[in-house]
Amino acid sequence: MTDAVTHRDQDPQQLLAPLMQVAETGVAPDPKVTAEIAADSKRVLEIAPSTLYELLTPALCEKHPHTALQWLRDAGILVLILPELDATHALSQEGGRRHKDVWDHTKTVVRQAVPRPIVRWAAALHDIGKVTTRRFLPGGKVTFHGHAEEGVRMFRRGPAKRIGFPPEVHEAIEQLILYHLRPGQYEPSWTDSAVRRFHRETEPFLRDLLDLGRADITSKRPGKRQSCLRSIHAFSERIDAVVAEDAKPQPLPAGLGNLLMSGLSLPPGKHLGDLRKKLQALYEAGEVLGGQDAAYYLEVVRTRELMADIELKPPRGY
Repeated sequence: MTDAVTHRDQDPQQLLAPLMQVAETGVAPDPKVTAEIAADSKRVLEIAPSTLYELLTPALCEKHPHTALQWLRDAGILVLILPELDATHALSQEGGRRHKDVWDHTKTVVRQAVPRPIVRWAAALHDIGKVTTRRFLPGGKVTFHGHAEEGVRMFRRGPAKRIGFPPEVHEAIEQLILYHLRPGQYEPSWTDSAVRRFHRETEPFLRDLLDLGRADITSKRPGKRQSCLRSIHAFSERIDAVVAEDAKPQPLPAGLGNLLMSGLSLPPGKHLGDLRKKLQALYEAGEVLGGQDAAYYLEVVRTRELMADIELKPPRGY
């Protein structure tokens, strides 16, 4: 790998020449090569942002992305192109427990993530907001309140300017950073309305978000990881069930009563409920279609003379 070492008259892209092999094999180059690259690492800033994305992304999607990230840090490149990520090194997530630092956690998340560019990039950057939001509480507890929102702000100010993410990738990474905690927060007690709202907010990137949520489970406690994975799986199935139910044609449309009043010149009253029951019975008998425009049912009322035996009963107070 000594041929990969750059000099002032060579293309600065050669600084990243060892990266792909590191990502493929999980083996770093000779320390001398890494040291020589580190000595010239500032030239990485000469690489165009769009080219940086093209050079980094394939390695990030290989079998050993965590080793590739570590090599970028050892070669003095990470601190230049992603100082926000470099700053997570030795940032403890629990008081007095070095092995729980954000850097090691992040590398594990990247390694566990499915090898799709959006998910791997989001995995690498999802916790950068912890650097500025860490707070120590009595008893050694550590909090990172608001780190997802702060991570989005940091991403916009830094990585998104230094690395030329395609617009659709940029947008998806932002959203995954913002929502990355949500899959792990799911509880079976959530109402269908809450699940429906979550789906509506995250639909364009939901698959990537759930995959990131799975990768973000790094607990070594016996059974903890499997329990969290089962919870996200149950959440995914719950979303699918709610979406499938909502997709079913509704027998009768909302607002039908108002149309019947205006179309048939009817006053409000119990008779509207009686008329709706007749339409419902016809639907259940297979004599009228479900999920149609309200005007369709108005025509059914007229042609079948459904008002013939219905007594007009205005509501109380009229």
